[in-house]
Amino acid sequence: CLVTAEQGFTTNLPLSDLDRPDNLIALKWGGEWLAPEHGWPARLLVPHLYLWKSAKWVRGFELLDQDMPGFWEQNGYHMRGDPWLEERYGGRALTQHEINRLRNRSKKGV
Repeated sequence: CLVTAEQGFTTNLPLSDLDRPDNLIALKWGGEWLAPEHGWPARLLVPHLYLWKSAKWVRGFELLDQDMPGFWEQNGYHMRGDPWLEERYGGRALTQHEINRLRNRSKKGV
């Protein structure tokens, strides 16, 4: 799943990590709608993974047939980000050409 947010931010999550009872999609806090500085319109919290897998200002969820890197993963962070396994870095950052190729393959269903 690719989570999209404001200003082009994206984060990728396997469905098995997204479909957990401890995750939260917050729309309100204390009975009030989230304020913009706290993530309005929706804030995704994924507490079992590193914080870069969570997102403020969420605009959508896109189901993908292959793992596609989000914003931080494009910059060298680990694709999953499990802190208990110390999954911090995933090797080298992807080039823009590689990112575009993955996006095109995903759109074509390849």
